[in-house]
Amino acid sequence: MSDDAVPPPGRVLREPGSPEGTGLGSYRDWLAANGGPDVGSYDELLRWSLYRPEAFWASIWDHFGVRGERGDQVLGRTEMPGAEWFPGARLNYAEHMVGALDDPASDENDLAIIARSQTRDPLEMTYGELRDQVGRARAGLIRLGVGHGDRVAAYVPHVPEAIVVFLAAASLGAIWAACAPEFGARSVVDRLGQVEPTVLIAVSSYRYGEKVIDHRDELETIRAGLPTVQHVVALDYGDHPVPDALSWTDFLSEAAAPEFDRVAFDHPLYVLFSSGTTGLPKAIVHGHGGILMEHLKLFGLLMEVRPGERMFWFTTTAWAMWNITISGLLRHGTLVLLDGNPLWPDLGAQWKLAAEAGVSLLGLSPGYIMSCRKEGITPPTWPELRMIGTTGAPLPAEAFDWLYEKLGPELIVNPFSGGTDVCSGFVGGSPWQPVYRGEMAGVALGCDVTAFDEAGNPVVGQLGELVLRAPMPSMPVSFWNDEDGSRYRDAYFDTYDGIWRHGDWVYFTERGSCVITGRSDATLNRGGVRLGTAEFYTVVEELPEVADSLVVHLEDSEGGSGELMLFVALVDGAELDDDLRTRIAGALRRELSPRHVPDLVAAVPAVPRTLTGKKLEKPIKQVLRGRSVDEVISADAVSGADAVPAFVAAAGRS
Repeated sequence: MSDDAVPPPGRVLREPGSPEGTGLGSYRDWLAANGGPDVGSYDELLRWSLYRPEAFWASIWDHFGVRGERGDQVLGRTEMPGAEWFPGARLNYAEHMVGALDDPASDENDLAIIARSQTRDPLEMTYGELRDQVGRARAGLIRLGVGHGDRVAAYVPHVPEAIVVFLAAASLGAIWAACAPEFGARSVVDRLGQVEPTVLIAVSSYRYGEKVIDHRDELETIRAGLPTVQHVVALDYGDHPVPDALSWTDFLSEAAAPEFDRVAFDHPLYVLFSSGTTGLPKAIVHGHGGILMEHLKLFGLLMEVRPGERMFWFTTTAWAMWNITISGLLRHGTLVLLDGNPLWPDLGAQWKLAAEAGVSLLGLSPGYIMSCRKEGITPPTWPELRMIGTTGAPLPAEAFDWLYEKLGPELIVNPFSGGTDVCSGFVGGSPWQPVYRGEMAGVALGCDVTAFDEAGNPVVGQLGELVLRAPMPSMPVSFWNDEDGSRYRDAYFDTYDGIWRHGDWVYFTERGSCVITGRSDATLNRGGVRLGTAEFYTVVEELPEVADSLVVHLEDSEGGSGELMLFVALVDGAELDDDLRTRIAGALRRELSPRHVPDLVAAVPAVPRTLTGKKLEKPIKQVLRGRSVDEVISADAVSGADAVPAFVAAAGRS
């Protein structure tokens, strides 16, 4: 990989803040007072967390006052796969979300949730009200026969009721699984059918902006496809009732103080599903203890959420960010929820909601930020905002420039990366680290992450496979119905023995910061120069005529340069003429390399994406190599599937 292009060093846009009185500062002082190291920088703390993982994770338990029995060991087994965390522990994740109101810093009148919806009126919920509803929902689930290990499924939007039922199920040791209502019936059954739920929480319609989406037929198909479901609970939501279902009012009719059944550290908490563009998605099982420990670290130390702070990160119940962001309740924060169209009534809607709510931690997608920049949006400013987090795709350097120009020098821009697989981030930033233009600040505490070359050697300053050399508590407990663990091993451990290969293409700088340039199976390798697809999109989508793009490299099996095909979706009124083709080629030649000027540039009506927003690079590549669309792409698991024939025709493969 010696010929790989390495971007220039990132300029420091924000110096590290003082840790005094913050989450990291309090933790640092606690460590020094309790027999831990006396550290003076984030890098020192990171090194200790990697060299002494058992001491580090024990300190997370003790510093945050985890309720339960810790047991005598932190790591029973260290081998991957198969690492065993806190083998003697007993705890319950939900107890830490709503069960700590005896904390003197907490108050049952503090706001837990601010919910905004395009389907119904605004709603707010205090911690006392959330606790009451979790107790009632727990009693409702018990009446429906739900117990330890049973599965509770949901077909609901990002509304407070989803959090209530999830926490009630977790309190019983039951297992949660969810799909958002924008999923088609086949996609829902492909996911939820794997876990064989006994209870389904559902809606049958919702509003997306001004449009009413009637999913009564889809819900009927879903119920028929889930024969294990014995009871359906209907939310009081939307324009159409759910037939033959228990009402939400009746479900919550029994007042009961919430209780929390303490379970083993690796007892399943929820099942998350991979994007699943075709075939059955991976059903990834996460445990109570791993999620609790990882999210205490994430929100308590790296994001530094403080009691009463407000957090808004647009997500749906189908994306791991739902599971991640609701854990802000672990720090007694306030969640700001939005269900519906995040771009309605206009592109500035998310900024407006965040400003009105006084959000401190705001999560935005890189694509949304770049669209706002491109359209000349002037975001509002408000005093509470201190951090903008991003994930899901690389954040271009130009996005950093725009955010700091518009929002000021004290802002912490914090892109991080991890995923559904670990339900967290293993590279990203914190207030105690500098912000580098176009880069992620570095490795997260307790995550032994590096880049490997093709021979399995760690590399710095060049592109490589992102790997984890040591276990994290929130690595999956298992895959559902993977009795011998073969699918789990094949997903992460098929390349390097005992090393987790994540599938991202990354380089680390000498400073410890890093850039993820795309999926390693979508890397563009032309004449020995490797580039991530994200770098390609940053250049192309800067052009004012280009709304979206997708690039595919069809390699030559005989060692030639292959075919590089660029597909562009244009803004309204734009035309792909010779002038635009010339400007695209010139920008790519100038910004990337002459070898990455496409052999074909073609216009398409839209770029297909998974329902979590990822471009269908690999499936489109498979279609262009001759596989049938139906074989490769499940139409109701993606948006823009009807545009795929245009790719085939434009590439001359029809």
